[in-house]
Amino acid sequence: MSGAIRHVTISGRVQGVGYRAWVDEQATSRGLEGWVRNRRDGSVEAVFAGADDVVADIIAACGRGPFSARVDAVHAGTGNSDLLNLRRAGERFSVLPTV
Repeated sequence: MSGAIRHVTISGRVQGVGYRAWVDEQATSRGLEGWVRNRRDGSVEAVFAGADDVVADIIAACGRGPFSARVDAVHAGTGNSDLLNLRRAGERFSVLPTV
């Protein structure tokens, strides 16, 4: 894998609105690696890995989210291979359990 690995947290009304499924679909359609999960604080957390421009594009899309979501903030920082490897073995992109 070459390119960017970014660790992203999205806050707002992003749980119970299909946000994780939307992220999974968006990431898979862009050929990205990584994962997405809900957090107990009400936010959604994700890791995206792929070409710099494609990763930047999905982070921008996370600011809009699916129609039923209301995104208040998107915080993106540098990710690493340890975070990326939290995805399920054999999957390019995973929807993980809530933490």
